[in-house]
Amino acid sequence: MKRGKFMEIKKQAVCGTIQSNDCFVRVAPGEELSLYLESTVLDAFGEQIELVVRETLLGLGITRGQIYLEDKGALDYTIRARVETAVKRANG
Repeated sequence: MKRGKFMEIKKQAVCGTIQSNDCFVRVAPGEELSLYLESTVLDAFGEQIELVVRETLLGLGITRGQIYLEDKGALDYTIRARVETAVKRANG
C-alpha cells in the first residue's frame, strides 16, 4: 500500500454498518494506537483483520488513535474502505 499524506484523528468519526458482510468502524483521538476488534469470525480471521487495519492506518500515516472495529464477515477491501473513510472523516 502506498503511503498517503499524513493524517491525524482529530475527532471521533464512524463508518459502516453491523449488517452481514460489513463492518462498523469508530475512530477517536488517542495518545497511542489502540485497536479493539470484535468479529463473528475472530478465531479464524482475527490476525488477518488486524493486519488489514494496521496496514491501512500505516498507509494513511496514522500512528495514534483509538480504533474500534465490529466485523460481521467483511472482506479485506471492505475493511480497508471503512477504516479509510472513518479516518478521513475524523481528519476533518
